[in-house]
Amino acid sequence: MRISKAYRLSTLVCGASALALACGSHAALAQDAAADEQAADIVVTGIRASLTAARDIKRDAQGVVDAISAEDIGKFPDTNLAESLQRITGVSIDRSNGEGSTVTVRGFGPEFNLVLLNGRQMPTSSLGDGASAPATRSFDFANLASEGVAGVEVYKSGRATLPSGGIGSTINIKTPRPLDRPGLRGSFAVKGVYDSSRNNSDPITPELSGIISDTFADGLFGIAITGSWQKRKASVNQANVGWRDGYLGSENNWGSLPQPDDPRAANIENRPGPNDVYQVQQNASYDLNDINRERLNGQVVLQVRPAENLTATIDYTYSRNTVQVRNSNVGIWFNFNDVSSSWTDGPVAGPNFYTERFGVNEGKDLSYSGSLTENRSENKSLGGNIAWDGPGGLRLELDAHHSTAESGANNPYGTSTSVGTAIFGVASQTVDYTNDLPVISVDMHDGIDPFDAGNIQATGNAFRNAYFKDRINEAQLRGSYDFDNSILDSLDFGVTYIENKVRSAYGYIQNDTWSGSTTKDQMPDDLFTLVSLPDKFKGLSGAGDPAMIQQFYTFNFEKMVAFLDDLNGICGGDGDCLSSFTVDRRIRERTIAPYIQGNFEFDVANRPAHFRAGLRYEKTKIKSSALVPIPTATQWVSINEFNLVFGGESDFTTFRGDYDNWLPAFDVDFEPIDNVKLRASYSHTITRPDYASMQGGQTLDQLFRIGGGTGSRGNPGLLPYKSKNIDLSAEWYYAPASYLSVGFFDKRVRNFISSTRVDTEAFGLTNPADGPRYQAAVAALGANASTTDIRNYIFANYPASVEIDSFDPVTGNYTGRILGLPEDNPVNFQVTTPINSDQSAHLYGFEFAIQYNFWETGFGTILNYTIVRGDATYDNSQPSSVAQFALTGLSDSANAVLFYDKNGIQARVAYNWRDEFLSGTGPNPFYVEAYGQVDASASWEFRKGYTAFVEAINLTGTSRRGHLRSDQNVTFASPGYARYGAGIRVNF
Repeated sequence: MRISKAYRLSTLVCGASALALACGSHAALAQDAAADEQAADIVVTGIRASLTAARDIKRDAQGVVDAISAEDIGKFPDTNLAESLQRITGVSIDRSNGEGSTVTVRGFGPEFNLVLLNGRQMPTSSLGDGASAPATRSFDFANLASEGVAGVEVYKSGRATLPSGGIGSTINIKTPRPLDRPGLRGSFAVKGVYDSSRNNSDPITPELSGIISDTFADGLFGIAITGSWQKRKASVNQANVGWRDGYLGSENNWGSLPQPDDPRAANIENRPGPNDVYQVQQNASYDLNDINRERLNGQVVLQVRPAENLTATIDYTYSRNTVQVRNSNVGIWFNFNDVSSSWTDGPVAGPNFYTERFGVNEGKDLSYSGSLTENRSENKSLGGNIAWDGPGGLRLELDAHHSTAESGANNPYGTSTSVGTAIFGVASQTVDYTNDLPVISVDMHDGIDPFDAGNIQATGNAFRNAYFKDRINEAQLRGSYDFDNSILDSLDFGVTYIENKVRSAYGYIQNDTWSGSTTKDQMPDDLFTLVSLPDKFKGLSGAGDPAMIQQFYTFNFEKMVAFLDDLNGICGGDGDCLSSFTVDRRIRERTIAPYIQGNFEFDVANRPAHFRAGLRYEKTKIKSSALVPIPTATQWVSINEFNLVFGGESDFTTFRGDYDNWLPAFDVDFEPIDNVKLRASYSHTITRPDYASMQGGQTLDQLFRIGGGTGSRGNPGLLPYKSKNIDLSAEWYYAPASYLSVGFFDKRVRNFISSTRVDTEAFGLTNPADGPRYQAAVAALGANASTTDIRNYIFANYPASVEIDSFDPVTGNYTGRILGLPEDNPVNFQVTTPINSDQSAHLYGFEFAIQYNFWETGFGTILNYTIVRGDATYDNSQPSSVAQFALTGLSDSANAVLFYDKNGIQARVAYNWRDEFLSGTGPNPFYVEAYGQVDASASWEFRKGYTAFVEAINLTGTSRRGHLRSDQNVTFASPGYARYGAGIRVNF
């Protein structure tokens, strides 16, 4: 079956704490009951004990199941669940705001991994970018603190008893149950965290956690309470570049490079050839993000055991994660007029540098923008369970829960905001891509000082508001029956009903006054603060380049919004910028799933063997409804800015879909010689389409360009991904706490979900820069007339179809909006829609793991390496016009851990590495570059029950970077910083 548990840091043992490995273990997993019972008697006192228990569970289990357990009550190996999971062979993570967030297992990204809490399917809640209707199935592990977790199981091979949804894995988070370990037990910890990334002062923040468990009346009743409160202050500074689509060198579109016969081509060095693909940037910025995060977690568990064979459990789990991000940035946009550039060789050419020059009267701006978001995710789960051990080996269990996950804005501005100010008068701007950090440099025209706050004007702003809620009602009836003196050891059976309701919504307030909404004199200088830039990007090559922007102005977001709202009413004049929802999408997904599974035990050549065969049937029905706004007009608002006007109308649509699947699963293991196990598994698994792909309705993006606009629509009729899986492994347990394993996995996926773009007109919308007025202006001014001159001509000669904000008699420049007319040509919208591809994807790989204790020295090591290969890869040499599908997340990964555990002292140094991987696909690929991180921790029990500990995350300060087709199409570059913690834990 494959290496199975390649780094299992431990085995869900509750040990000296009230946490048992079998915490709430389900009868549906009865084939692992013996292993669970064995683990429940292991007292976990440190790293070696938990790893020894993990080794035993690995050896005795059927199927491929990795696990992590608390090393002691209230002490998980890492402070973040995702960061612990990345130590498991084949598991890698993505990070958000400097913390582990989502997991990828065996090359399958977050959408392909199902997360359970005590065997129950959990709703997910995430706002994504906060600037559109969110709809992902990805579970964000940053919402859960690790202190209240007893352990985590990662099921990599399919089995009939598990809920479906995870092609990559099914991850089961286990929490403590008081009757598993009788008596009074508890742990309390206090910790201070120092984050060296913080741009401002006060980087030390507190964390408190505690767990207490007790039983009463000779084990008749039990209660367990866990709680955790954490505050964190950090900064994530990042260079960002936005890119246009991938062009062929032969294409002649807006934004593409001039053709070789164009005189402007003389300014291009090593121009990409006609069959080479390249991308040009649309914008570039340096962003400073200051983050304040507060996380609150808690759980209450009540248990009663009125008879030895009957246990009833009620539990309530709550988590709340509030993240505030204060952003300040300096940025530039490109109009693709007077350009010089240099390029690497094809077939995928990347820019060495890209420069654009502007005339005195073009009014090109250097943007000083800011934003403030404070988003809150809240998870609630109320569950009940009754387990009965009947006569003759019969076991029955009824489990039900109601769980919700909800995310939205926690301030009066929205989930994604932007308030722009700018200094007008840029003479030239350049981005140099020959370093890790894109070097942005700007020169102003004579007499304009970018460091004089008196030159700043307010521009456009946007207040976007997204909302997401996922509600799950689930009921499971599970049973098993043990057979005596039979090759059939036990029979598992059951049925699950689950109703999943999802709502995602979105609205915005947007003022597209990007050419200026105030004069210089109207802006108070004391709103602005000058800050330095190069010191915010230490560790990235290019940060010391003297051509880099050295300083820029930031502002207090709340004061700026209040000032502009009083002056111009940008939020209606009442200070409330939280927009109502204009897009509202609902999905109801209902699934019923019966299953049966037989577990067999027998001998082959007088050697022990096990075989498990199961079949699960699932029937799913989907109803998807959407309420989306209808645009009624178009506007040309500045040189290269166009937008749609929404008239308050909306359209409501409902679509339906359904599918069913038979999901077989088989496991076999054989011990040909002592301490050596061979395993094999075969299963069918599915992953359901993400919510965004399933949602009905067509939505057009408000902003568009002269070449057209974009939009999206969902497809509720999508079928789920379906994978046929093979796992093989060989394991050698050569010493009491050591093992060596080698595994192979093979997955063949069909119903792959890709996307296509449809060119279409919509709602009769026309392009104000493509019609009789535009043509008349070109005829009057000449083919080489600037966009500013063309706009001025239309303002002067067609007053009935324009809205003028201001006129400068010195320059002759107008500001305002040119309205689309019926006689203008239609806007072409490229609408993206998901489809089931008729192609299949083949993914395979190898996993290697070794766990070794160096005799009785206290030292040990864990090493693992995963190789992942697949044929569903992105061809960067194809232009954006060629539709492609690819599997995101494929990458090799490795872990190296050295630990010491003896005489009350524990220490660990861990290195985690992940190779470059495809993170996003569609018209253009998005890659995250290879990343390696060193973490370390140590603790000393200086008095029985009293432990002092220290820890360091990203000790070497490794930086992160991403790119598109070429390595030089950098999308983000962010310096890395270490995070340190220290505290005291008291156990009893």
